[in-house]
Amino acid sequence: MERHIIIKHEDLQLAGTIHYPEGVGCAGSEGNDGFRVPLVVICHGFVGNRIGVDRLFVKTARELALAGNLVLRFDYGGCGESTGEYGDLGLESMIAQTRTVLDYGMSCSDVDPSKITLLGHSLGGAVALLTAVKDRRVKRLVLWSAVGYPFNDIVKIIGRKGYDESKLKGKTDYAGYGFTPKYFDSLGLYQPFQETNRFTGDVLLVHGTSDDVIPVDYSFLYEKTFWLRSDGRCDKEIIFQADHTYSTGTHQAQVISKTKTWLRDLEERQAEWQHWMI
Repeated sequence: MERHIIIKHEDLQLAGTIHYPEGVGCAGSEGNDGFRVPLVVICHGFVGNRIGVDRLFVKTARELALAGNLVLRFDYGGCGESTGEYGDLGLESMIAQTRTVLDYGMSCSDVDPSKITLLGHSLGGAVALLTAVKDRRVKRLVLWSAVGYPFNDIVKIIGRKGYDESKLKGKTDYAGYGFTPKYFDSLGLYQPFQETNRFTGDVLLVHGTSDDVIPVDYSFLYEKTFWLRSDGRCDKEIIFQADHTYSTGTHQAQVISKTKTWLRDLEERQAEWQHWMI
């Protein structure tokens, strides 16, 4: 079952879609025998939306729901069907919006608070990581083609000329979005690679070798920094010839399958550990 929702965040109305696994519904845990399910929140990338390129996030959410997860995908302010001006909000606002969406997802009595995952793509990957280090409710991270240097990576996409215009005139246009100096300044405040040691949960990194937007090398660097932690495991999947948005059917199937399998394996390991603890 799927349901369209609106989540209030400050003066924003965030449009979202929630996917329920079998046996879980809007009314809470009645009829579910007290069984709780994992929650996955999908964080889209720069000027993206909850549909995803070639419906990637729709397909992902439906597959993960069939596998027993409650999945919530949403549009950041100013994107998709959400209100607001995306280019005036900045990274700090995106982190805060993600935490508000987590509040909503965890308000469902069917959700297991020990099984909360943020799945982020591109800039959404950086946002997911930065949210996780601030919010201990997040236990797992799935980072698809994640941004590593928010300011440099986004300026590269928009173009240096656009950035200079924003600084000079107060706004620049990119893909129909107006980006203010406030937006760029917010990007420069965060260095995700330096934050990895603050997240103690498990991490899955996925990247395509033909990504010409965010270098595949970032995932190797992320892996190295995550492995320096004393807690939490990190797994990496490199998909041969996949581009930034996994735009072929084969590559979509690979990234979704790997994510679904990784989450399932975590569940099985946790169940085995609990069995041995008894």
